[in-house]
Amino acid sequence: MLFNSSRNALMFTMPKMWSILAVNIVLSMLGYFVILNIVPKFKDMFLKAKLSGVDLNKKNKPEIPEATGVITSCIFLIIMFIFIPFPFSKHLLNKESDFPHQEFVQFVAALLSICCMVLLGFADDVLNLKWRHKLLLPTVASLPLLMVYFANFNSTTIIIPKPLRVILGNDIDLSFLYYVYMGMLAVFCTNAINIYAGINGLEVGQSSVIAASLILFNVIELNGICWPNHLFSLYFMIPFFVTSIALLQFNKYPARVFVGDTFCYFSGMTVAVVAILGHFSKTALLFFIPQIGNFIFSLPQLFHILPCPRHRLPRLNPDTGCLDPSVFQFKEKSLSSLGRLVLKVYQLFGLIKVEPSGGDKEMSQATNCTLINFALKMLGPTHEKTLATELLVFQVLCSGIAFVIRYPLASLFYDR
Repeated sequence: MLFNSSRNALMFTMPKMWSILAVNIVLSMLGYFVILNIVPKFKDMFLKAKLSGVDLNKKNKPEIPEATGVITSCIFLIIMFIFIPFPFSKHLLNKESDFPHQEFVQFVAALLSICCMVLLGFADDVLNLKWRHKLLLPTVASLPLLMVYFANFNSTTIIIPKPLRVILGNDIDLSFLYYVYMGMLAVFCTNAINIYAGINGLEVGQSSVIAASLILFNVIELNGICWPNHLFSLYFMIPFFVTSIALLQFNKYPARVFVGDTFCYFSGMTVAVVAILGHFSKTALLFFIPQIGNFIFSLPQLFHILPCPRHRLPRLNPDTGCLDPSVFQFKEKSLSSLGRLVLKVYQLFGLIKVEPSGGDKEMSQATNCTLINFALKMLGPTHEKTLATELLVFQVLCSGIAFVIRYPLASLFYDR
């Protein structure tokens, strides 16, 4: 039915395909209204359970429910559970037709990986796990996904870009390394959203923009020969986008709830699932341009080459009501040679600002290495709401650049 990749099959199943997508959209909209209604009712429950955090960038430092991303992720999963029969309705109603077991297992395994990530993300919010656990959890959650990929596809060959074909040939089989890459993709997607956070609405906002970009990309690709993969992606991305938009109503400035690591892990794994099983992982990464930049920029602090405070989010200036970049303090002689080199390179390119700290002549301070602090360094003191809007506009612009790379420029590197 839906998984026959021939153009004739596509035209034959077009009405059926759009009717199934219509069901998906209707269920997603129902989930949207459910979230709008139940999140306010759960706020007191989260506070009583001590699942709360202080909004440090508000003058009155309000205590806000934390980890409410678990509500959105559960509603998303309920939508997907209800939706499961619809893509396979022809085979369920017509017992004479061959049931597509591979596609069904793929669908269920995708949900299993997302379920695992939601569970592990909520455990992180409750137990406050260490960073080494944050790297391990997505790897464990991606194992069902990788096993299904091995059983159904086991395609580990990649096409070499045109400029490198003289050296490497047209393609290369990565074998086991391809599975390492897919596991690392799941780890990156979950943690990249998690570390690019700290102001109201940014986690959910960036995830919504990425989901909207993937939906547009998948709709465009429905006219191609790989349309079943993109249809599969739409089944997941549409509910994810709609439920995230509902959560954004409560998380945008001034935030009434915090989404927690649960949402960051859930959103990253959902994108990783469709990217891996939809066979467009390289394209999916194009929509993570700000997250990739933030991750690379943050590496010296993440690996403790430079001092890394527990919280690198911007700091509120009570007098102006605006945010200033947060800083880390250091003594230059206490830094390693590599640390001093990184500091000078970052300072040379204007990525951070280094200045004396307090009365101690040996003590200095530098702005933390995050895209949010860099934006504040360039823009100057900015209100939190304005900063979140500008960063999300930047995310949209980067998605536009991603589409330019994916379509007009792709022919320079790959055959059409």
